[in-house]
Amino acid sequence: MTGKGRPERPDSEGASETSASHRRFAWLERLRRGVRALPGGALAWRIGVGLLGLLIILVGIVLLPLPGPGWLIIFLGLGVWASEFAWASRLLRFARGQVRRWTDWIVRQPRVVQLLVGALGILLLAALIYAAWRVSRGI
Repeated sequence: MTGKGRPERPDSEGASETSASHRRFAWLERLRRGVRALPGGALAWRIGVGLLGLLIILVGIVLLPLPGPGWLIIFLGLGVWASEFAWASRLLRFARGQVRRWTDWIVRQPRVVQLLVGALGILLLAALIYAAWRVSRGI
């Protein structure tokens, strides 16, 4: 872990990724340092990051039953939190691992199972859209 609660990347591939990311977001790091240098700035920064991450995750939750990137937005909110909170970094790493395991499992299945899982997903989505439509019309 680094001093700011973010995990280190010890391998050389991660180091080049970190340096490229650092160049891309250098302005954000300067802003972070500037805010933290102010009296009470570190706490204000953490509260701001916490609220921004919460807002992004809430938007993702609202979008979950709709066709679109609900889970992607939730992961984005977790990524915002992970930039400041070690627990969120661990949760994001766990969630990525679970998604990777699910994807690997689906890829290993016969085509018929893949199609069945896809069809069930589409049926669930259709049921959610139908339920939302019914609720919006007052059932």
